[in-house]
Amino acid sequence: MTVIVLTNCPAGLRGFLTRWLLEISAGVFVGNPSARIRDILWHEVQQYAGQGRALLAHTTNNEQGYTFRTFDHAWHPTDHEGITLIHRPSPDAPAAPSNSASKPGWSKASKRRRFGGR
Repeated sequence: MTVIVLTNCPAGLRGFLTRWLLEISAGVFVGNPSARIRDILWHEVQQYAGQGRALLAHTTNNEQGYTFRTFDHAWHPTDHEGITLIHRPSPDAPAAPSNSASKPGWSKASKRRRFGGR
């Protein structure tokens, strides 16, 4: 199974993908092409996406049973101990103060909850 999701891409690219995949919603294409055709389609998506973004998810023989690729996306696939996860950077997240080093061990609140103290 192959899924391609397009955002803000030219209509010509969407028309090209309908030759090989079924468009089940605006910009969402599903199908079961061979690996060679899937790679050719992904190359075309990367070449003609313009200012748009694209995401490819397809089945494969690994622990998860699938893998995915992104094009011009803020979210990037990241390998974490053999499992592919999405890394979503948060540009507006506040930076941790430099003087707030975490102490090792249990917090006082967790000790109270766990051991029943006041």
